[in-house]
Amino acid sequence: MEDEVEEKQEIEEEKQQKSYNFKTELGKKVLSGEIKNIDEILDSNLKILEEGIVDYLLPDLEIEYLYIGQSRGKLGGGKRRIVKNTQKVTAEGKRQRFSAVAVVGDKKGHLGIGRGSGLESVIAKEKAVKNAKLNITKVLLGCGSSECACREKHSIPFVTTGRSGSVRVTLIPAPKGVGACTADDIKTIIRLAGIKDVWSKVIGQTGTRVNLGYATFDALRKLNLFRYNDKNKEELGI
Repeated sequence: MEDEVEEKQEIEEEKQQKSYNFKTELGKKVLSGEIKNIDEILDSNLKILEEGIVDYLLPDLEIEYLYIGQSRGKLGGGKRRIVKNTQKVTAEGKRQRFSAVAVVGDKKGHLGIGRGSGLESVIAKEKAVKNAKLNITKVLLGCGSSECACREKHSIPFVTTGRSGSVRVTLIPAPKGVGACTADDIKTIIRLAGIKDVWSKVIGQTGTRVNLGYATFDALRKLNLFRYNDKNKEELGI
């Protein structure tokens, strides 16, 4: 209990040290204390236009990148990279452009994904993180597996399917202890969302890592569209 109090005090001190200068009306409400929780914004379907709002309300947000690129190898192969490099041949010569996909989450049911591109890899990653924060959403956690019924928030409460391009990702609730039976890129996303046990089924061109990431995010976002009553909420551990 004392550790939690000390942690909250440290977070408040960090907020005071940082200079937040929000320009939007939503940001001013956050800074004044009228809005104290990110869920108040998401439940009201308000659009976040400043990434600082997410930093202020979710100070423990973690950032990961999907491996969408590949370095050149001697025999054609190469090591996977978080930055994708593309080249365009023009009259002036070759023009390079970099792109990256970032995933942000607090492992407590908040998740965002974003893509960024630029003439430098650093700029691409910064844009991806910014877009991921602006695209943050709630992820419904629970225990929807009939083999478990522990009523704890270790999995997802419903079977859900998301789509992006040709890729279709279906996430299935799994009992406690199974772990994440998914591809590595999907593991990164569900881990940041706070999901520990889940099964998955993927159809389509899974080599397109960008579509795979966005399809997974779409599946998790669709969990908010399910309807349930108080009895279901108790049984599924929502």
